[in-house]
Amino acid sequence: MSSAIHPGLIFFVGALVLPLLRQRSLKQVFLLCVPVAAFVSLYAVGAGEHWVYDFIGYKFVFGRVDKLSLCFGYVFVLVTFLGMIYALHVRDTLQHVATLFHAGAALGVTFAGDLLSLFLFWEIMALSSAFVIWCQRSDASLKAGFRYLIVHLFGGAALLAGIIMYAGETGTTVFTRMEFGGLGSYLMLFGILINAAVPPFHPWLPDAYPEATVTGAVFLTAFTTKSAIYVLLRAFPGVEILVYMGAIMTVYGVVYAIIENDIRRLLAYHIVSQVGYMVCGVGLGTELSMNGSAAHAFCHILYKALLFMGAGAVLEVTGRRKMTELYGHQLYKYMPICLTFYLIGGFAISGAPLLNGFTSKPMIAIAAGELHRPVIYLLLHLASIGTFLSTTLKLPYGTWFGAKPGENAPATLKKAEPPLNMLIAMGMTAFACFLTGIYPKVLYDILPYPVKYNPFATYTVLITLQLLIFTALAFYFLRSRLGSQPKISLDTDWFYRKGAALFLDACTGVAGARLVLQESVTRLVRWTTHQAQNPIQAANRIILGKEGGIVPYDANRHRHAIGLGVMYFLILFSLFSIVFLAYR
Repeated sequence: MSSAIHPGLIFFVGALVLPLLRQRSLKQVFLLCVPVAAFVSLYAVGAGEHWVYDFIGYKFVFGRVDKLSLCFGYVFVLVTFLGMIYALHVRDTLQHVATLFHAGAALGVTFAGDLLSLFLFWEIMALSSAFVIWCQRSDASLKAGFRYLIVHLFGGAALLAGIIMYAGETGTTVFTRMEFGGLGSYLMLFGILINAAVPPFHPWLPDAYPEATVTGAVFLTAFTTKSAIYVLLRAFPGVEILVYMGAIMTVYGVVYAIIENDIRRLLAYHIVSQVGYMVCGVGLGTELSMNGSAAHAFCHILYKALLFMGAGAVLEVTGRRKMTELYGHQLYKYMPICLTFYLIGGFAISGAPLLNGFTSKPMIAIAAGELHRPVIYLLLHLASIGTFLSTTLKLPYGTWFGAKPGENAPATLKKAEPPLNMLIAMGMTAFACFLTGIYPKVLYDILPYPVKYNPFATYTVLITLQLLIFTALAFYFLRSRLGSQPKISLDTDWFYRKGAALFLDACTGVAGARLVLQESVTRLVRWTTHQAQNPIQAANRIILGKEGGIVPYDANRHRHAIGLGVMYFLILFSLFSIVFLAYR
């Protein structure tokens, strides 16, 4: 038992206490103190198992602390602190409460030492993140939140089924590296891949994240998919299928990002792409690739938060989030600080030298090269080109610049820098991207394995600069063709949306058939009940065609002599005997 308090518990208690505070300034201070207290607790706890309890014959380990869990724990707490600064101007208490629960559940997943506590926090994370989406309080966010929740509860059900099967097969619920091959492990992996937004199970992410609040989307980008990466690193390193899934993800997300018009939806597709690097690194299974996945998750949380902060600032000020509505309004003149911070995040996600994406992303590509996986190596580099093209060139050009207004662009827009707290959060996050890019040792020291990688090797720097320079030249000459269109892009969610509609139609048809059958059976029962009042008279009416209604049966009136019945029986028995003897 540890004397320290579980950092996730600090967030849960903070979420319960926050509504009791009345003064706005006190709430703001409290929101900043919660992640600080969680960091202190996280820093104080030592390696090993903590907060262990026995319940109904199972061992619950709420704190398994090692370098892997600490790496994710530190960045989860850090991004919560930065996100809280970004959200200080928000008066919606429910949004803050949902965010604190979401962050606490992510830390619960990170430090879970057994599969049952993992599932518990996994479901809390799904429910709390749905409330973060619903806090936008729009029809679109309501629908997106329900779709999000349904998908994640389905994934959670698959995870629970896998846990039960795995525990039955192995007799243990310890959360450690799994033997991949049984049905239980397949179901667990399936449930985790849904949270990791692996195609074709990914549409919940670009569907839901853009519909969240301006500040809520920043937190959503940090926890759900990265918690899934942590679980994959812990349970399924070296699983070959993850290599191909991850490589496909990197390109898939980029392709959809390039054709996207909604700036937050574009960034959401890049989460799919960047998580693909991490999934691929887990599948490669070497120390370098797994360090790369952990490092890239750490860096991605920071620069993706910065990108969503920049896009959210534009939405906060202008009320618009589509590039065709922002073209030609020259926001760079009115929001230069916001643009600068966004571009830092854009160059970071593109892997530009001196920023943190450069210190993490190439680790996975180089690991693929060392394992002689040329196709995987090529796909990862193609995804890097598409990332720079869409996130760092197309989106800023269409949002802050643009040659002329789009066909749906409003005549005027509100143009100004966002609130000061949002700029401070963006500046601090940009500094974190610089720090871990210029001095990567601060990151490498907390990775799960010893790091024998030099990010500033001449080869790595040159190939990165070549990709960036030639992509920028291509964009310059083709920028008129790469502009956004006021259209929507169809993704794999089309199949389950259409399939759901067809399923509902089929259910409606089945329900209609059931009603028809029920009415027919009801009429038959009523008719049979009516005829049963006098079976003899009913038989006469049906067989002999006699007229008249049914008169209730009277034994003295309708009963036939017993000899007549005996005679009928003898005749039928004789006929049966003749036929039987004739064909014997």
